[in-house]
Amino acid sequence: MKKLNHEAELVSHALKVGAVYAKKRGVAKFEASDSSKDKITYLYRLLVHDKLIQPLAKGQENEPNMKHKLALWISRQLPEDHPLLQ
Repeated sequence: MKKLNHEAELVSHALKVGAVYAKKRGVAKFEASDSSKDKITYLYRLLVHDKLIQPLAKGQENEPNMKHKLALWISRQLPEDHPLLQ
């Protein structure tokens, strides 16, 4: 797994976009008191359920791998000239 440039910022952006996506679907609303780990896990599982990302292999579902998947997902949603992709 090759780490992306600006991966932490991409994950943060993915959580923001994912929160809006989950709210529009009517399945969840992230609260400020929710832990980052819970948000990452929920968003990862929601995107897998909706078939927007491929699931990780059995035994590979851990926080760093989920963060990487979310970073990959959001990097594909952003325009090519976005600063986080530089």
